[in-house]
Formats: sequence, structure tokens, C-alpha cells
Amino acid sequence: MNNELLIKMTTDSWRKQIAATNKIFDNLSDEELQHEVAPGRNRGIYLLGHLTAVHDLMLPLLRFEEAKYPELKPVFLDAPDKAVEAIPSAPELRQQWKEVNEALLNHIQDLPAEDWFARHANISKEDFIKEPHRNRLNVLLDRTIHLSNHRGQLLLLQNKRE
Repeated sequence: MNNELLIKMTTDSWRKQIAATNKIFDNLSDEELQHEVAPGRNRGIYLLGHLTAVHDLMLPLLRFEEAKYPELKPVFLDAPDKAVEAIPSAPELRQQWKEVNEALLNHIQDLPAEDWFARHANISKEDFIKEPHRNRLNVLLDRTIHLSNHRGQLLLLQNKRE
């Protein structure tokens, strides 16, 4: 298998997961996002914020640009759901989700094939020589799996309605 094919398969999978997740978020009302996916579990709004924060931090991790919303990290990555009382509203998070993913998709489609196998920002040049698998493509693979996992949780909210 050549590198271009591997990159295409990976980026196509990312796009499909984003599209499927967008569809769920579009189908859930702001009120439905306030519900827990299961008793004692995360609320939909927390998952929206969590995914937005993770994707936002992909921008600097992949060495594309600075994070757009670094203020989301302490609320949605460093703290569990309901630990922070004042969180952004559902409409605000929806807009941030959209902006972050548009930026990511633009960078992803513009990145030359050879640059996918370059190091990400959290590994030094010295360590990358010893661990070349710690590259940008591996980050995208990992985050695609992460997104898919949380998309499954969000489906539980959607299924409560049906």
C-alpha cells in the first residue's frame, strides 16, 4: 500500500466521522443536549464541548495554527462533566465546533502527503527519530477513533427520542 492511499483512507474516515457527528448534533435540540447519555454519565453538551476542545487542540498539535478556543480545555478536558458550573451555551459550543472543524478540514485537505509522516508538536525532533510513528497521521487516526467512540455515546441521546 502506498502512502497516498493510506492518507486518503484516513482522511476520508475522518471526514465521514465528522459528517456523521454533525448530523447527530444537528438532530439534537439544545434541550436534548442537557440530558445524560445514560444515568450518571456525561451530558450531550459536555460531549459537544469535549470534542470541540479536543479538535481545537489538534490545530497546534498538528502544527497547523494556534488553538481557537483554549478556554475550553479546563472546562471540558481537565474537569469531568458538572464539575464546572459555568459552561458555554449549546449555541455557542455548536458554533465553536463548526469553526474548529472547518479549520481542521481545510488544513487536512491542504497538507501534502509527505507532511503527514512528520512529527507532531508534542514530540521533540530527537525523540521522533526513535519513534517515527508519533506523526501527524497517527494523531488523526487516534482522534478519529476518539470521535467515533463519543459519537456512539451521542447516539444514545438521539435514540431516547425515538
